[in-house]
Amino acid sequence: MTEQFTFGGEIVWKPTPEHIEHANLTKFMRLHGIRDFGELMKKSTGGVAWFTDAVLKFLDIQFYEPYSNVVDLSEGIQFPKWCVGGRMNIVHNCVDKYQSSVISDQLAVVFEGEEGIVRKLTYRELHKEVNKTANALRSLGVGKGDAVGLFMPMTPEIVVALLAIAKIGGIILPLFSGYGAGAIVSRMVDANAKALFAADGAFRRGKAVEMKSIADEAAEQIPTLQHMIVLKRTGQEVKMKAGRDHWWHELVDRQSGEAETEKTYAEDPLMIIYTSGTTGKPKGALHTHCGFPVKAAQDMAFGTDVHGAAHAAQVSDLPSNDVIYWMTDMGWMMGPWLVFGSLLLGATMFLYDGAPDFPAPNRLWQLAEKHKINQMGVSPTLIRSLIPQGEEHFRKHDLSSLKCFASTGEPWNPDPWMWLFEKVGGGRIPIINYSGGTEISGGIVMGNPILPLKPCAFSAPCPGIAADVLDENGESVRNVVGELVIKAPWIGMTRGFWKDRQRYLDTYWSRWENIWVHGDFAAIDNDGLWYILGRSDDTIKIAGKRLGPAEVESILVRHDSIVEAAAIGVPHEVKGSELVLFAVTRPGVERSEALRRELHEMVVAEMGKPLAPKAILFVSDLPKTRNAKVMRRMIRAAYLGQEPGDTSSLVNPAAVEEIRQAV
Repeated sequence: MTEQFTFGGEIVWKPTPEHIEHANLTKFMRLHGIRDFGELMKKSTGGVAWFTDAVLKFLDIQFYEPYSNVVDLSEGIQFPKWCVGGRMNIVHNCVDKYQSSVISDQLAVVFEGEEGIVRKLTYRELHKEVNKTANALRSLGVGKGDAVGLFMPMTPEIVVALLAIAKIGGIILPLFSGYGAGAIVSRMVDANAKALFAADGAFRRGKAVEMKSIADEAAEQIPTLQHMIVLKRTGQEVKMKAGRDHWWHELVDRQSGEAETEKTYAEDPLMIIYTSGTTGKPKGALHTHCGFPVKAAQDMAFGTDVHGAAHAAQVSDLPSNDVIYWMTDMGWMMGPWLVFGSLLLGATMFLYDGAPDFPAPNRLWQLAEKHKINQMGVSPTLIRSLIPQGEEHFRKHDLSSLKCFASTGEPWNPDPWMWLFEKVGGGRIPIINYSGGTEISGGIVMGNPILPLKPCAFSAPCPGIAADVLDENGESVRNVVGELVIKAPWIGMTRGFWKDRQRYLDTYWSRWENIWVHGDFAAIDNDGLWYILGRSDDTIKIAGKRLGPAEVESILVRHDSIVEAAAIGVPHEVKGSELVLFAVTRPGVERSEALRRELHEMVVAEMGKPLAPKAILFVSDLPKTRNAKVMRRMIRAAYLGQEPGDTSSLVNPAAVEEIRQAV
C-alpha cells in the first residue's frame, strides 16, 4: 500500500544565471553538447559506459595502462568490473601528477585544532609527507594487499596515512575516533589487519581525551596486528610496547621524501568501510581505486560545485582553490569522501579536530570566516542544537565566502532547514542535500547549483544514478511514498561485502530482479523534486497507514521548547503499531504534563486522531552515530526492553539506557 505524499512546499531558491554559467555541471554538459539536466540524466543512465568514461576524462583520471572496456557485466549487474585491465593508483591522481605543475604550490590541506593550532600543507608538502609515510610502512614490512587501520583524530596526519596506505597498494580501514576496543577488534580481525595508525589522544571541549589505551586493548585481541604507529597529538603520557609501537615523529620523519607508487589495477582493493547492521556483525563495504574516489569527486564537482586547480595545470595565474569543509570523522564515509574528492579536483580540504560549538556557539562560523570556507557540510542535528543559542553567534562573522551549505546522514525537518537557509544564509546560499551511503560511495540523490530547491528536498538523482521510487508491486510511482531503488550499475557501487558475498546479495538484490533496493523510503513530488523519508525499517504502519518518522518529528521540533525528536512504532493488537515519541527539551525547560499535552495536541491537529501518540517521553539525548544519525531501531529496542544490537557506532550509548529508565 502506498500513501499520498504531503511533505514538501514551495521553491525557495533558484539558481542565478551566474550560478549556472559557473557550474561544473554546465561545463560538463557543454563539453558533450547536452542541452539541459534532463537530457544529461537520460544519457548518463541510459549509457552508463559512455557517462563513466566521460567522467573519468573530465576528472583527468590517469592510468599507467589504459582500460580495454569501461565496464564488464558478464557476472551480472550485481558484480560489474570497471576500467577492465586498466592499471592506476588513485594516489597518483590525488597527489603525484600535480608535482610537475604549478598546482604543487596550491594548498591541499588546511587544519585547525580545537586548541587553536593551525597547520597547512601544499600539494608539494603533502606529496613529501605521503612518501615518507609510505616508506615508513614499507620499512615495517607492510605492503600491497595488507590492511591497515586508521584510529586517529581529524589531523593532517590522518590524510597522509590514508594516502600512504593506498600508495603502497594496501587496504585502508577507516575507524571512528570514538570507537571502543570491541568495535576496533571486530573490524580489524575481519580484515586481517597488519598495522594500525593511532594517536595518544584528541581534544574535546578543552580536555585531552585518551585514545592510546583503547588501541592497546584492541591490539591485544588482533592476532594479525604487528605494528602500531602513534601520533603525538595531545602530549599525554602513554605506554609504548617495544617492538610493536612506533612514534610517528620518530619513524616517519627520518624517511626519504621520495617513494614509488605501487602500480595497482583499477579494481584492486583500496578500502573497506564498515557499517553497522541492524543485526549481526558490521558489514565491510569493499571499494577499489577506480570506484569510491571517482564517485566522490564526481558528486563534489557536480553537486557541491567545488572548483579546484586540476583543470588548469598549465595556467600560470591559477584561480584560488575552493575550500571545502565537511564536519566528519574519518570513520564515516564522508571522511575519505572529503579527502579523495577535494584532491582529485585539485581543491583544498579543511579539517577541524574538536567540538563545533566550543568554546562558544560561534566556533563554526568563526572557522568559516577565518579560513574562507566555500562549501560547508553540516548535520541537521548540529543546526538544531545551534538554534536555541541565538542569532548573534553567526551575525558577528563575515560568511560571504560561503557558496553553499551541504548535509547528509539524516533527514531534515523544515524549520531548522529554513533557519539555516534564511537566517544564516540570508536566502542566497543553497543547501545541497545529499543522500546515498557507504555502499554507494556518495549520493543517490543530491542538490546541485543549476536546479531549484524546496526545503528539505533533493533537486534530482546524481548524474549516472538510475534512481526510482517503487511501490510494493515494483511499479514506478510519483507523489506517493515508496522504496528508493537503483536500476543500473554505477562506478562507485561497493564491490560487495568483505568475505560475505551472500549477505551483500541478500541486503540489496533480493527483492526485485536486478534492482538495488537501498532501504530508504522516498518520494518524488509533482515538480520532480525528491525527498528521503527515513529508513524503510524505521517506517511506522498504523491501521494500514504508513508514516515516515521525519513527518511527525517535524511537528514536535516546531515547538519552541523542543530541540530534537524521534518517532517509533510499537506493537498494537488492533492497529498493528502505535506511535511513541521521544522529545529532547531545550535547557531550562520544565518537562511538565502541560507541555506533554500541548505536544500531543499538535500531533493530533496535524496528523489526525488515528495517529495520536500512545506516549510522549522526555529525554536529554537521542542515541546517535558520530555522523549524527539518530538510531531509531535502538530507541525502539530500548523502549520494548529488547537487545539494541551493535551499539559500537554510537557516540552516546548512555542515551539508550536513559530511554530504558524513562520507560
